[in-house]
This record gives sequence, structure tokens and C-alpha cells, in this order.
Amino acid sequence: MKYGSSILGIILSLGLLFLTPIAYSDALPEFRLKAVFLYNFIAYTEWPDHHITINLCIYGDNSFENEIDALNERSVNAQQIKIHHKTDIESLLDCQVIFISSSAINDVKSILNYLDSKPILTIADSKDAVQHGVVLNMSVVNNKILFEANQQAALQNGLTLSARLLRLATKVYR
Repeated sequence: MKYGSSILGIILSLGLLFLTPIAYSDALPEFRLKAVFLYNFIAYTEWPDHHITINLCIYGDNSFENEIDALNERSVNAQQIKIHHKTDIESLLDCQVIFISSSAINDVKSILNYLDSKPILTIADSKDAVQHGVVLNMSVVNNKILFEANQQAALQNGLTLSARLLRLATKVYR
């Protein structure tokens, strides 16, 4: 099964990035895996303008706890990731990536209207987020992290999602 082995390969290689010992019998916490996926989403997305720093903003409750801190000041594609926690929509324009937590998903339409097709990668982990216009949405199925991609929303935002990333998505909305 090519799809499953590709995801496992990504998780295993990125586990080394976080200096986390991984064994087949040891399951990683859900939000550590989601943090690894966020890193990959950034690595396989192109923005129209080059940024020295990628501001990854968490909007709403920080369900990642300390797991997201492993990404702070990490390099990806010659850029450095900076983690920010945001509580108001007006501050989101400073972000290149926004993770909309499930606590804030009811504001998703307001958030996306405010961003107005800016080159910002929006990510969530809530049911139907992609259908509302979020670019990438993660879900947990049988203890595995899966994701959907809204390629149309990415293009409207001026973003290019790598074909390698899109191949791993369970569903791509065009």
C-alpha cells in the first residue's frame, strides 16, 4: 500500500527531526503528530513572496500544548518558523500560516472573509473546515492523521501546494 507507507515514511523521518525516539509499538501523541504534519504542510507549500520568517499562528485554544514548541525557530526551506498565539482576527494578517483550533472553528467564515484571499495557508482539524474554505484540514481516523486539501482555496490565496502533498491527501477539492 503506497499511500500508507508514504505517510509512515514522512512521520518516521520527521520524528528524527524532533529527536523523538519512535518505535512501531509506541504511538505518538495526536498533537505531536499534528505538529509534524504542520511542518510538512509548510515545507510543501509555496508562497508568492519569499519570507525569511514563516509566522505560524495558532488561533483559538492551543490544543497542541508543548508539542507545537518543537517547531519554534525550526528551519524549513531556508526559512525560520516562529510560533504565535493569536486571539483576535485583526492580528492574523501578520501570519503566513494559521491553524484554526476547534475552539475557534465557529469563526471560520469571519476569519476567511477577513483574510480576503491573502497568501495565508489556513489549516484546521475540524469537520467540514475544507468545505468552508480552509486550505488543509486534518482528522484522526483509526489512530492515524489524515488530511484533505482545498486546492481551489490555496490558488485563490496565491499559494501552490506541492503535488507530493496533494497525493497524500485523502481528498482534494478543486
